[in-house]
Amino acid sequence: MPTVAGRARLNPGFFMFYVAAKVIWFIFQPSSILVLSVVCTAALLALGLRRAGHAFLALAVLLGLISWSPLPRVLAMPLEERFPRADLMAGPVTGILVLGGSELADIYFGRGHVHATSDAGERISETVALARLLPDARIVVVGGSDYAINGGFENNVMAQMLISMGVPQSRLELEFRSRDTWENAANAREVAHPKPGERWLLVTSAWHMPRAIGVFRKNGFAIEAWPVDYRTANSSDYSEPFYSPSDGLALLDLIVKEYIGLVSYRAAGRIDALFPAP
Repeated sequence: MPTVAGRARLNPGFFMFYVAAKVIWFIFQPSSILVLSVVCTAALLALGLRRAGHAFLALAVLLGLISWSPLPRVLAMPLEERFPRADLMAGPVTGILVLGGSELADIYFGRGHVHATSDAGERISETVALARLLPDARIVVVGGSDYAINGGFENNVMAQMLISMGVPQSRLELEFRSRDTWENAANAREVAHPKPGERWLLVTSAWHMPRAIGVFRKNGFAIEAWPVDYRTANSSDYSEPFYSPSDGLALLDLIVKEYIGLVSYRAAGRIDALFPAP
């Protein structure tokens, strides 16, 4: 079996913070604001409050136009361009750290152990590719669960997927406790025990890499970026509209949340710079 480090435990303070954050984001993410604006428009117009109703209608139209426009990609580009991939020829690589979040544990268990991934599935496929390129590197799967109470499900599913794709079970080390990026870094350091001069690659989504690198640095873990799961291609995206507004709105939700994460982590002292750089 893969080496296992820790199991997630319920922390009442974390649970309350987790629930509050989820509820607040559910209400204030751009897609929710669009839907709520339409509902408010209908309700206010029905009550005869035309001016207020028109204001909410204008907000809904604005968000709808943004979801068609290149703006979500324009906002994503600085995040994804911040950290290039590490040079594998610069020296031996000690280990590969891959953050969870790409596996759909509910489908895996609900469908009788059928593997499924989210849009971040490249975290898994690229880890497999790196495992083949770097046969001597350790592989640490980091991230217990996105759930506040029961941890470990997503991490275990990801490990099973890596094994099914040919990664030897003996190479995998699992970290079950972390439930956010800060805990990813802190707990990964406990598992990996990095030594001076070692090279460790961090596999996570390109749009998430600046905050992740900043957090690992704050925890004293020198890490090199191996970004995956790109949502943009090149500067031509600055003029490329979305043909499906739902796609644009989904990317807008994702990127706005990441920028909020950068601001909140900087305010909390979890990163030393608002926009970490190489």
